[in-house]
Amino acid sequence: MTGLEEHGETGSGAGRRSRALKAAGLTLAAVLVVGVGTAGWAYWHLNGNIKSVDIDNALGDDRPAKAVTTPSASASAAPPPTEAVNLLVLGSDSRSGAANQALGGGDSTGARSDTAMVVHIDAGRTTATVVSIPRDTLVTRPSCPLPEGGSTATAYGAMFNTAYAVGGPVCAVKTVESITGIRMDHYVEVDFSGFAKLVDALGGVTVTTDEDIDDDDSHLHLAAGTHRLDGARALALARTRHGIGDGSDLGRIGLQQKLVKALLEQIASTDLLTSPARLYEVADAVTGSLTTDTGLDSLAELTELGRSLKGLSAGNVRTVTMPVVPAPSDPNRVVALEPAASALWKSLK
Repeated sequence: MTGLEEHGETGSGAGRRSRALKAAGLTLAAVLVVGVGTAGWAYWHLNGNIKSVDIDNALGDDRPAKAVTTPSASASAAPPPTEAVNLLVLGSDSRSGAANQALGGGDSTGARSDTAMVVHIDAGRTTATVVSIPRDTLVTRPSCPLPEGGSTATAYGAMFNTAYAVGGPVCAVKTVESITGIRMDHYVEVDFSGFAKLVDALGGVTVTTDEDIDDDDSHLHLAAGTHRLDGARALALARTRHGIGDGSDLGRIGLQQKLVKALLEQIASTDLLTSPARLYEVADAVTGSLTTDTGLDSLAELTELGRSLKGLSAGNVRTVTMPVVPAPSDPNRVVALEPAASALWKSLK
């Protein structure tokens, strides 16, 4: 009797086992190939979602200086970031496509930046300050280069959100840098439908309102209290202004800041790594809604920024509004309150 026969395996049985192992190996290899191919397609798709604008090239050297890098004392292979980072985050109310228009976006010929936030993240990436700039603020809008050549004229006493309308992201960044004296390291623009899709992909967001909201313009009607909002209603909350307070943009900014905190908390409490399908849905919603500068226009660059923020919790994010007062020339507009506004921007340098 052979060794195989001692263990109950005849020659033909061993052959069947060998063929079964070979088939299993081929099946596993096929699954791995398909998995790698799917991952590759997903990466290609998500990477292709992101739109970008070359702001650095457009503005050249006529900008505030970059933040000074602090030497790192760490000898580890991946030392912590050593410089603060500043991002200009805009919410655009007008992007082409039926999805945006169904949610209240304007037509594709007239874009406005309804939401503007300067996000300052400290060098250790453990605290952040989010400063909202009221869209109705009267500012000196600097001359901005245009994509087709030439430039816009300097405008005095112009509404802040006209910078985006006349010169797109480049002029928005230049205007913010002119107001703040701070260089914007990155630019991030989020459109209507993308914001709503992100909230839905996260399973909604929980927000507590301090007063009843009754706004026919944003189609939002909420009693004071805690509410779980889907994407459409979260977007309506971000756009609400006439149904709260004095109906000014300052009331809307307060709601937007609540949403920022609520979204951070929702993301932190959602274990995306245990659900690849949901992780992809969230990533697709995020990348599909973004226009960035060329320094953040790839999945790898966005992921690197995200990883650097792993120590940042919602509780360490401070939200404030640029100090303003009613404009002497128009009570429906505001101007920066000095010296408080300058002191705020100086504290972030």
